[in-house]
Amino acid sequence: MLGIPSVEQLVHELSRLPGVGPKTAQRLAYYFLKSPNEISDQLGEALRRVQAEVRVCSECFSFTDRPTVCKFCSDPQRHQESLCVVEEPSDIMRIEGSGAFRGRYHVLHGVISPLDGVGPQDLKIGALLKRLQQSPITEVILALDADLEGDTTILYLMKQLSPFGIKISRIAHGVPMGSDIDYIDDRTMGRALDNRVEL
Repeated sequence: MLGIPSVEQLVHELSRLPGVGPKTAQRLAYYFLKSPNEISDQLGEALRRVQAEVRVCSECFSFTDRPTVCKFCSDPQRHQESLCVVEEPSDIMRIEGSGAFRGRYHVLHGVISPLDGVGPQDLKIGALLKRLQQSPITEVILALDADLEGDTTILYLMKQLSPFGIKISRIAHGVPMGSDIDYIDDRTMGRALDNRVEL
């Protein structure tokens, strides 16, 4: 691309972002080249600010800008007995958008995927089990993607959670098979939560 090392490096770095292929990375690089310097400066400042201010919640492992726990964990109005387990922090906003859940969350930060070298020890499963021992949780809702990795993780979690004697449910299969939870509309997410089934 133009044979300019700095531009090639920019394209390379942009193409490492999730969902950004080589063509999109080139388009973005050209956009930055043609844009006023303030666009790049603002983007750089936003990235620096996120890295400086955002941390992981010590309780649910979502992202927060608060000192220790996020707004969901510190909200006394949320139900203490229901815990919704999700794959990534971004999944929380999808569920919140449905308005169908008023409990608390636990973020695994991924799913079991042997092909990618991700095992149970790489996820926040140990922290989940410890949390169940220390909290008055009576139901765990598994809101993971309806794909092979999500199903594998759910099967593993069911085995780990069964000794606790609590209700374990999974969001209903109104979420299309093989789809990503990030792309589900609020109404479908609300129905999936309302129609969850016990496992």
